[in-house]
Amino acid sequence: MAFRTALIQMCSSDDPAQNTAALRAALQEAARAGAVLTLTPEVSNCVSTSSAHQRQVLHLEDDDPTLKAVQEEARSLGMWVLIGSLALHSGEADGRLANRSLLIDPEGRIRARYDKIHMFDVHVSETETYRESSGFRPGKQAVLARTPFGILGLSICYDLRFPTLYRALAQAGAEVLTVPAAFSPVTGAAHWETLLRARAIETGCFVLAPAQTGRHAASEGRTRTTFGHSMAVAPWGEVLLDMGTEPGVGLVEIDLAQVSAARARVPSLSHDRSFHPPESAP
Repeated sequence: MAFRTALIQMCSSDDPAQNTAALRAALQEAARAGAVLTLTPEVSNCVSTSSAHQRQVLHLEDDDPTLKAVQEEARSLGMWVLIGSLALHSGEADGRLANRSLLIDPEGRIRARYDKIHMFDVHVSETETYRESSGFRPGKQAVLARTPFGILGLSICYDLRFPTLYRALAQAGAEVLTVPAAFSPVTGAAHWETLLRARAIETGCFVLAPAQTGRHAASEGRTRTTFGHSMAVAPWGEVLLDMGTEPGVGLVEIDLAQVSAARARVPSLSHDRSFHPPESAP
């Protein structure tokens, strides 16, 4: 079946209330444009490099005001919403947060949860280093979500570099892969489009990737800049949407018949063969 989806590109600050207001407005715009599924970026509620600030302004899932606002909007607008992710208190003893994607149905109910598995612990350059695992605990479970317009396979940002996750999702039934992100400008310029197109081609899935963009206002800690370029990619690898670097709402038509067509042309998902791992090089 065919349906219209919307990607929201944001420049979230470290003020959840401000970001929530922007989300409400964008969701309403998407609904007016006819979207039945709308996706938001990674950490839609708070982009911050300060652990102290995060501990002060963030909430447990049950108490999170951004989540409650999105549930209200989904119910009011009669629309499915994939919150790319929220930064949330996890309740774990070590105090680390959860980076959690949540799928909300048109009744405002949570239909799926996915906690980011792969942590962005990288040294991009002398001035750009990240250690996500110091503030966030990794998830352990891959997640599919069934909707009236197809099966979604959930992921978040740095997961994009681990193709076995997406192959597992596709082989378990995913037709649409979601990749909400807050990609670094350096790695984004070098790898973002290539990796998204590769994941689509390898799996025969649509890939929907709403992203954070621009320089993010911060009251504490260093400011972050993200790459933007929210994208939708078809199962054969064509880029259907590239939103550039400005915040906004992008629309794309998804026809799931393209999934079966791409997989019929190159049925690689059914061609796995077992093999012995390589031995150490002599």
